[in-house]
Amino acid sequence: MNEQKIAPLLPRHEYLARFTRSLALGLSIIAICLGIGMIGYHCLEKLSWIDAFLNAAMILSGMGPVATMQTNAGKLFAGCYALFSGLALISIIALIMAPVVLRFLHKFHLDLHAEKSGPRKP
Repeated sequence: MNEQKIAPLLPRHEYLARFTRSLALGLSIIAICLGIGMIGYHCLEKLSWIDAFLNAAMILSGMGPVATMQTNAGKLFAGCYALFSGLALISIIALIMAPVVLRFLHKFHLDLHAEKSGPRKP
């Protein structure tokens, strides 16, 4: 999927396509994670859909819950969802940023490889 160490950099349009695919996958995972949280809060705590969205979005973004949990099932779900959300957030950021970091490292490696091989002959 990624180019080899000494291969030239991808053209800009191919890199942007790779980044767009990564961003779309990350946003899809965010939507799925939000849906899981909304269903859990709506079913277990009887929050309205908009309040369930708010609570799920705040926990998924790392800000913390808004509503106070009333039931033991809701409290257990909120704790598990918070743990899941922490790992999901880190993973989603890594997924979205991977093409950017890989391109930077590839360019850096190509620059080092060019320095080691000496000046280019005309």
